[in-house]
Amino acid sequence: MQSSCDTLLSVTNETQSWACAGQVVSLESPVLVGILNVTPDSFSDGGQFATVADAVDHAFRLIKDGAGIIDIGGESTRPGAARVSANEQIARTCNVIRGIREQNDVCISIDTTLAEVAKEALQAGANIINDVAAGTEDDAMFELAASTGAGLVLMHRRLPPEKDQYSDQYDEAPVFQDVVEEVLGWLLCRAEAAERVGVKKEAIALDPGFGFGKSVEQNWQLVEGSSAFVASGYPIYAGLSRKSFIGATAGIEHVESRDTASAVAALEMAMQGVQIFRVHNVYEHARVLQSVPSANH
Repeated sequence: MQSSCDTLLSVTNETQSWACAGQVVSLESPVLVGILNVTPDSFSDGGQFATVADAVDHAFRLIKDGAGIIDIGGESTRPGAARVSANEQIARTCNVIRGIREQNDVCISIDTTLAEVAKEALQAGANIINDVAAGTEDDAMFELAASTGAGLVLMHRRLPPEKDQYSDQYDEAPVFQDVVEEVLGWLLCRAEAAERVGVKKEAIALDPGFGFGKSVEQNWQLVEGSSAFVASGYPIYAGLSRKSFIGATAGIEHVESRDTASAVAALEMAMQGVQIFRVHNVYEHARVLQSVPSANH
């Protein structure tokens, strides 16, 4: 099923920078986004960072290990997760953002689908909005990104988390005629919608949405088809760390034991030109991805 969007896929060299609210993130070599979930119920690290001090300390460990961006979320997006109010997300995340920003100018992203949360996070010092709903939950998100110049991650998904399943638990695979073409087409439509409101193209990154509404096989088709996303001319943002499709393929049930397998999958994408990887274990991904040649070589 092809997208009805008028956006045309332009084949270009991979994008080498990403504009994020006053910062420019170089994409000449892979960029690692360290995951910092200040939630009690995330699928991998929920409840580990119960205080602001614990969360800030972990952020600095991620930076030391090689993270160029810290992604902070106050609402779990795992399948079956309960929704969290804007006020609770703000309470969980903004003091952590301030704590990091007081000591470091690292790029910070806020993982939320609500413009109210994103606005408070940007005021606290964040540079990027990571919207797993790609603006479909909150009409004000694109206007906020446009007015602030924040970086904007647009992710593909079909269902909100509370209605979704893990990739290895579908009785029947979600229906796609061509998962790469349809996911990319949908993302290009969302990017076009954001640009119509005033978001600059150089501020937008596209996320295929690994583990969101795709079967194990469909997730791997997205990995193998990464070059099509790179050819869009937008930075590509991949969040496949510790996902169930990796565990199912590698036979690794324990979530925290999936880091090396996750890094190998990231390497396959990086060799096709994908530049941004959202990961739990920054050190392991940095070790594996150091073999990827710089865009200048």
